[in-house]
Amino acid sequence: MESFAGVTAVVTGAASGIGRAITDQLLAAGAKVVMADVERTALDTAAAAAGEHGEVLAAVVDVRDPAALDALAAQTAAHFGGPARLVFANAGISVSGATWDMTADDWDWVLGVNVLGVANTVRAFLNPLLASGESGHVCITGSVAGYTNQPGFVAYNASKHAVTAIAETLAAELADAGHPVGVTLLAPWFVRTNIGQAARNRPADLTEVTPAGPLMQVVRDRMAGMSNTVQDPDTIARLALEAIAEGRFAVFTHEPSRAVVRARFEAVLAGGVLGAYDE
Repeated sequence: MESFAGVTAVVTGAASGIGRAITDQLLAAGAKVVMADVERTALDTAAAAAGEHGEVLAAVVDVRDPAALDALAAQTAAHFGGPARLVFANAGISVSGATWDMTADDWDWVLGVNVLGVANTVRAFLNPLLASGESGHVCITGSVAGYTNQPGFVAYNASKHAVTAIAETLAAELADAGHPVGVTLLAPWFVRTNIGQAARNRPADLTEVTPAGPLMQVVRDRMAGMSNTVQDPDTIARLALEAIAEGRFAVFTHEPSRAVVRARFEAVLAGGVLGAYDE
């Protein structure tokens, strides 16, 4: 897709972080954007600001709810006169804790948003796009955690490995079926977002929180040394749009992270394991 001008896009998790940056850059490129987020106040504020720079439709949506995304896809087509041709499955959360401490509620929440949220978004918006016969693109926000495993984040790691599988499978299926729809998988490193405060949007029925435990101090100490590798959301958004324009699949936003992924696979093939983000 060489130009975004006049194209309708949907972005989940659009009220802040990577989703907000993607929204801003799409509008700057002339696209029309459906901003979806679960956090009403933040979405209202973000949509009001974004609307000064282009055409925006804001919707409060929990990506865990397939019916809500189906309804949003129908609303998008009715409002803009056709389906979204750019689909950004970006919403994501994280919780921390040792694998043996992780509560069932935390597993339900992380997998519900990070995995089923992606699946629900893709299904709801891709089917109308494919039916239209138009070209388009799906961009899924994964993580380097979809290729390697940082101790202390088992649910997040598992969810992002699943997201990698979804993206790779979808790309192969669309190519095999001959559909003019591309797929891009974002694999960011550490990004300056509000994901660490995800608990502000925690569902009221999922109250059992994983205790911090002594392991997390070790994890915090290790991650403190990586503070100089944190990237801004604007950088991630720019790299995402460049990849879509060029038809590229995998985007490792922090170049040294390629070495981490390579080391992980080499360790696995040698019969070992590499869990930490060691550069």
